[in-house]
Amino acid sequence: MDQILPRTVLALWLLLVAGRTAHSGDWPQILGPQRDAVATASKLTIQKWDQSGPRLLWERPVGEGVAGVAVSEESGILFHRVGDDEVVERFDPSTGKVIWKDAYPTTFRPQVGGEAGPLCVPAISGNHVVTFGAQGVLSCYDLQSGKRLWRRKTHDDFDAREGYFGAGSSPLISEDRVIVNVGGFRSDAGVVAFKLADGETLWHVFNDHASYSSPRMVEIDGKPRVVVECRLTCLGLDPADGRVVFQFPFGSRGPTVNGANPVMVSGKLFLSASYGIGAMLVSVDGDEPQTLWSGDDLYSSQYCTPAVDGDVLYGVDGRQDGPPGDLKCFDPLQQRILWTAPGFGYGTLILADGKLLILRTDGTLVLATANRERFDPLCSAQVLRGTARALPALADGRLFVRDETTLRCFQLGATSPGQD
Repeated sequence: MDQILPRTVLALWLLLVAGRTAHSGDWPQILGPQRDAVATASKLTIQKWDQSGPRLLWERPVGEGVAGVAVSEESGILFHRVGDDEVVERFDPSTGKVIWKDAYPTTFRPQVGGEAGPLCVPAISGNHVVTFGAQGVLSCYDLQSGKRLWRRKTHDDFDAREGYFGAGSSPLISEDRVIVNVGGFRSDAGVVAFKLADGETLWHVFNDHASYSSPRMVEIDGKPRVVVECRLTCLGLDPADGRVVFQFPFGSRGPTVNGANPVMVSGKLFLSASYGIGAMLVSVDGDEPQTLWSGDDLYSSQYCTPAVDGDVLYGVDGRQDGPPGDLKCFDPLQQRILWTAPGFGYGTLILADGKLLILRTDGTLVLATANRERFDPLCSAQVLRGTARALPALADGRLFVRDETTLRCFQLGATSPGQD
């Protein structure tokens, strides 16, 4: 009984993290239901498309920013900048029609580059929507009505800096709390948990700047843990009280960023960054974390979180200001590259129904079989005219992609009854 109860609690906790009323085909947060770029419930009815590409359902203009959309059943959330406002909109995923919107002023200008819009993908859980703006403004809304429930100016509250490109670590909703890599490096607030109901601070921990990677809930030793890549340190935290369960160095000082999310593969923690940092495979199920290997040869991704398929990973290896990145399939436990396909920019991908949906930065969508033996492309199409930096979302048979000016929705699978 003593062993059964903790696992029961863990199962319930992880279910709640994915969204307390989540629909099986939802994409309610960054990188999908489990924040790992895997659409476990999605079935792709389209196995190949002709020269015209997949069927376009609708498109609409968008403002500045590279935040991908979040989708839960009949609600999509778009977060962008229009003029001098950061704007949160709920839209109908089947039509793109706006249901409600809220706007608040921003004065953000990046230290590097010209992108002044928000970077963080919104998070949906039950009837709550949480957004995190470029200046560290954390907001929570009622999903149905659009009423703002609370707002926190985290950079002011915790003495955090904006970073090169503004705040870029997407918030994690875990049961009754919102966990954010705030970056309060002088106030013991590298990571902060807020009460979902009213925004009250529940706990804050660790002195480190924020990264552009997002917190992830995983199971370690049969217990729920929040893994957070800060600027220079990877933390494993108890979500209940913020207790640091493990920590180890990851990252580098100077003009570098950690942008990919941590993933679990074969019970081990895999991290990756670019700028000479490279990848690391760590065992975290003992008393102390143990680095199994680290290096810059196997995989070095600035941005793309690799998708886990059994004991192998698929991901785009490269960075924005370097040569075009390569799509790779590799075995991290054996430190072996299984195959490489060049020319994918610093693109992103989704693993769904035994297929890879790879969105190149030039706006080309590639459909390929998830094949560990070789790169097996089925078809491709130009789905965006501009640069595709925002993460795509796959929800209920629909693929949502955006560039600097346009959000588009394509039909790739069957929608649930009542969702057409």
